[in-house]
Amino acid sequence: MPRAASTSPRLAMVASQPPPGQTVDFPRHAGPAPAQSPGSVYDLVETKAPLPAKLGPRSAAAKIPCTFDMVEPMSYLYVTVVKARDLPTMEITDSVDLYVEVKMGKFRGLTLMRHLEKNASPEWRQTFAFSRDHLVYRGDVRQFEVIVRDKEMLREDSIGLVVFDMSDVPSRLPSDSELAPQWYQLSDAHGNRLSRGGHGLGEIMLAIWLGTQADDAFPEAWHADAHSLSLEELTSTRCKVYYSPKLIYLKVSVITAQDLVASETGRPLEDTIAKIQMGNQIWRTSPRGGTANPVWEEDLMFVVRKPFVDPLVVTVEERVADRRDEPIGRVIIPVEWPHLPRNDLARSVPTKWFSLSRVVTTEASEDVATVDEGTLASKIQLKMSLETAYHVLDESSDYSSDLQPAAKKLRKSAIGILEVGILSARGLGGIKNLYCVAKYGAKWVRTRTLLATAAPQWNEQYAWEVFDLSTVITIVVFDNANLHHGHGGKDQRIGKVRVRLSTLEAGRVHTHHYPLLALSPSGLMKTRELQLAVRFTCKSWSKMLVQYGRPLLPKMHYTNPISVPQLDYLQFQAMQIVANQLEQSDPPLPREVVEYMLDPDSQFSHRRSKANYYRLTSLISVTVAAGKWFDDTCKWKNPSNTILIYVVFITLVWNPRIILPLVLMYMIMIGVWNYPWRPRRPPRIDMMLSQVELALPDELEEELDTLRPSNILPGELGVDSVLNLVLWYADPAHANELNEELDTSTKPDGIVRKRYDRLRRMAAKTQRVVGDLAMKAERAESLLRWRDPWVTPIFTTLSLVMAVVLYFFFFFCEGAVVLYLTPFWLVAMMMGLYFFRPPQIRSSTNRRNTNLLFNVYTRLPSKDDMLL
Repeated sequence: MPRAASTSPRLAMVASQPPPGQTVDFPRHAGPAPAQSPGSVYDLVETKAPLPAKLGPRSAAAKIPCTFDMVEPMSYLYVTVVKARDLPTMEITDSVDLYVEVKMGKFRGLTLMRHLEKNASPEWRQTFAFSRDHLVYRGDVRQFEVIVRDKEMLREDSIGLVVFDMSDVPSRLPSDSELAPQWYQLSDAHGNRLSRGGHGLGEIMLAIWLGTQADDAFPEAWHADAHSLSLEELTSTRCKVYYSPKLIYLKVSVITAQDLVASETGRPLEDTIAKIQMGNQIWRTSPRGGTANPVWEEDLMFVVRKPFVDPLVVTVEERVADRRDEPIGRVIIPVEWPHLPRNDLARSVPTKWFSLSRVVTTEASEDVATVDEGTLASKIQLKMSLETAYHVLDESSDYSSDLQPAAKKLRKSAIGILEVGILSARGLGGIKNLYCVAKYGAKWVRTRTLLATAAPQWNEQYAWEVFDLSTVITIVVFDNANLHHGHGGKDQRIGKVRVRLSTLEAGRVHTHHYPLLALSPSGLMKTRELQLAVRFTCKSWSKMLVQYGRPLLPKMHYTNPISVPQLDYLQFQAMQIVANQLEQSDPPLPREVVEYMLDPDSQFSHRRSKANYYRLTSLISVTVAAGKWFDDTCKWKNPSNTILIYVVFITLVWNPRIILPLVLMYMIMIGVWNYPWRPRRPPRIDMMLSQVELALPDELEEELDTLRPSNILPGELGVDSVLNLVLWYADPAHANELNEELDTSTKPDGIVRKRYDRLRRMAAKTQRVVGDLAMKAERAESLLRWRDPWVTPIFTTLSLVMAVVLYFFFFFCEGAVVLYLTPFWLVAMMMGLYFFRPPQIRSSTNRRNTNLLFNVYTRLPSKDDMLL
């Protein structure tokens, strides 16, 4: 397969010296972590790519007259083959199998075959794209050919051709309209025009122009380096834009049932369970005692997508034996209006009674079928609503790219535009067929697959609307396995990059080489680096600053919160719905790509547990150091320091009104002191913080060993087996857990494996809690370290204003009628009374809403972005 050579001179020079892609073996002995040098291969490398957006006003002529100003311009020759007419047929047969070959040096493009009867005029309407680097010289003139051929059983004949000089091809700007095709006369191989009876014979309609990757024809063009692929394979190599389906939470409250009848006549009613099913999602209520009028009063949540396809199936079952439930009534409810109302404003939804139909289970060989026998007197009371005030989480909330509610009328307007230029990759370990996928919000973009190249250069630019700065864009790199392993193979993951928008400076183009790191049981593999250009443009500064004072998630998540186990289950189901929807697109976005991008990385990892532990202890060490300093001061180990503390202490006791202004001024000094060392680039993966260099091979192997549903006992969690796909449940102690606690004997390997998996799930919970504690402390620490270029200057300015106002507020009134207008203790008391005011005098819309300071605090960055 020919290799693409579409590399510009400067990037080719950069890509010619890639760091070696090799597996790094780390020391297995315990000891202090080695210091990481500034020039480590894992650093984020800033680049100076010749992008039009960074060339300045003097080079405005070199800019692409479009929004593609964050990628290197790449010139392409576009040839659109429209149709032909008056083509001569072969002498032996009365029909022809025609196709057109566009040939440029060793690269060529072939149209689809057209089987036509005699004197017919074929139509193709296909566009081919050739990189300017594919041109070859014929003497002193660059040329390319368009050849019309006839494919026979034994040979291929050339009907006619047209030869073009590159100097005659016009250039088309992306802002121009579509180029009008023209008719060209065909000639033979010697340059003589085809004719019959003195009249010209054979014409082909073509549109030929020079453009860039910003051209409208670029996404659907047949690129010359992919001419050997089939049509289906070629379709999977094109750049595409996808959108996630609109997801909504469906809330079902199972309240009670009336007049239930046992599944067998003449037998008393056993414990009853309400089973609610929506597609592949199944929830079961807790069993209630054998009564004809059971009361459950349980709230269940489901994830549904628009348009609604699957109905809601409610089945009441009777537990006749251990792990054997018999259905005694069922009702099928369509998920549409007026059966399910929309709850946009968190209002109370009325309950409804539904009549249950008789369900009879019949067994034929191994198949089980359910038959309706008519309506019973039994009824079930439900309360159902589409909770559009929530945001459906299909990715981790720490790395979410969208925080808007599902209801369109509750969404805010955009505050800016995010533009990402996917430039190139370097440090390849071999020849691969690489493509990138980027996701932000509901929009997914997939770049063109570059075939058989060791230095891919995409130079594709995409843009998204930004509604919240506390979001993350995720970019992954994959190897297209369907092109060299046949159909059905999974694409191989190469690496992942995350960029948090709140760490970007507005209006600045950030160009860096992001390391693509991959863990293996033998160590860390630095496979390659991805070069990106990222720019955030603010549309409204006022809206952006107001956004910091709002809750991170919609208000419904705080007024009516969803439990963590249930939220994790819903997140898993949302990920499955998105993966199924995108997998059905044409061309499909592979499921492994979607799952890798939306993966919350919530599995237990010994390495991440140690990283979270050291993160927490490093923050606690500040308090320990302060206590040691206080002890040294009390013991007069530094007399001058102790005397200074004495003076400050007496001054503050004598005049307590200056305590708050001094505290504010101290924080201002810290912020000003940290300004010269503020981060000038987005966070990178920190190998020392991630504890990768000290991880043992068996720890990495354990981390890469994914828990499987088959490793979990059926019914272990007290719910349907589908819940076993989620790894966060089972707070209550079950019988098998108590047996494990009291068992001191040896057990078979299968039981030991199940107990080990259960222990890993519990360890994952602990790992998550420790990480959350460390994250909360790091957010407070980052307030004055300029990790967020927006919050720190605002906080420093407000502290300065408050310090000046408080200082003059307390002391400016000397000599006036009132010596001190307002004592310090009165200000403190008023603030306390305000925060602890009763709910009766609070605003009805803010009674259960988070406050401004908490909202700003939850949006501060932490070191989670630096963990692998």
